[in-house]
Amino acid sequence: MKKVLVLLLVSFLFIPIIKAEELNTLAESSKSAILLEPTTGEIIYEKNSHEKLPPASMTKIMSMLLIMESIDKGIIKWNDMVTVSANASKMGGSQILLETGEKMSVEDLFKGVAVASGNDAVVALAEKIAGTEEMFVKMMNDRAHELGLKDTNFKNPHGLDTPNHYSTAYDMAMISKELLKHEKVLEFTSIYETYLRENLPTKIWLVNTNKLVRFYEGVDGLKTGYTKEAGYCLTFTAKKNNMRLLGVVMGEPESTTRNEEVKEMLDYGFAQYELETMLSTKSILKTKEVDKGKKRYVNLVPTQNINFLNKKTDGKRNASYEVKINNLKAPLKVGDKVGTLIIKEENSKTRNVDITVSEDIEKANLMELFLRHLSDIVTGNIKF
Repeated sequence: MKKVLVLLLVSFLFIPIIKAEELNTLAESSKSAILLEPTTGEIIYEKNSHEKLPPASMTKIMSMLLIMESIDKGIIKWNDMVTVSANASKMGGSQILLETGEKMSVEDLFKGVAVASGNDAVVALAEKIAGTEEMFVKMMNDRAHELGLKDTNFKNPHGLDTPNHYSTAYDMAMISKELLKHEKVLEFTSIYETYLRENLPTKIWLVNTNKLVRFYEGVDGLKTGYTKEAGYCLTFTAKKNNMRLLGVVMGEPESTTRNEEVKEMLDYGFAQYELETMLSTKSILKTKEVDKGKKRYVNLVPTQNINFLNKKTDGKRNASYEVKINNLKAPLKVGDKVGTLIIKEENSKTRNVDITVSEDIEKANLMELFLRHLSDIVTGNIKF
């Protein structure tokens, strides 16, 4: 009986050790790696994630972020035509074979960046947005600073090896997390193969440099990278059921090794974790009166889903929330901050999320306000 108890005790002691060893084999061949859930920012696994390394063409994640933000701001449009400069057409490495003076739409150039990692395409877009490649690089570094990233420095928009051009797995993940807020980007990064100039003699066939888009269920991005100095890199994202995962591997020895280790990371994340949604952007927190609003009352909702990343073996989290609302005065637009949602977890951890209105509220005119006042008197809402 004593032998049995000893064996059971030894087995119990070694269970967590085996699990830890299994986790340590993730991305074993990489120089650095990270895996996280992007809506919560919770890290599932990391390895040397703050080590500064050359990011190769993963650099284009920041370039794509600035392009998407420029489109949102109206600086450029998808159907704008871009005239290719000599500087853009002479880019080496991966390219879509642009010619000096050629004109191509922003959308097709972006497709060339997202699918084929075209260095010429990303420089053409950089010059369209900022005027010069150098000014675009300044925008890249300024944006990295705005995101609070301290271990990234860009010297070009494409990622070819250049002295003092570096980033980290963590920083690349944070830039990608921001990029994923622009869901349209996945329409491009999920394409496996397509054509450019399809009706012209100079048409070119594009095949996604990220083969996992085709060979791993749920993968729809994000960006590969390779140079001799950087090794094989990949920033990847995949969605299964209601959960998306985001990760980065840097400095892999071979593309096949990189892809297999990314598969293992995704397999682990999807097998071990699940996403719990406490509140969605459609959850009505309160209904409040709007001062001088054309519509008198409006529903208040979170600006983002309130999610928790749970390990499946741990079950759901215990959490509550508190709502603090500002005075509401018309006009109001969806996205305007009108209050704060305070999420409280059982471990005393808190996080704040902005609250907004569920619909735009215009300001009422004087006649509308006068009639509303009369109605309040008649119905007894105002007493003298």
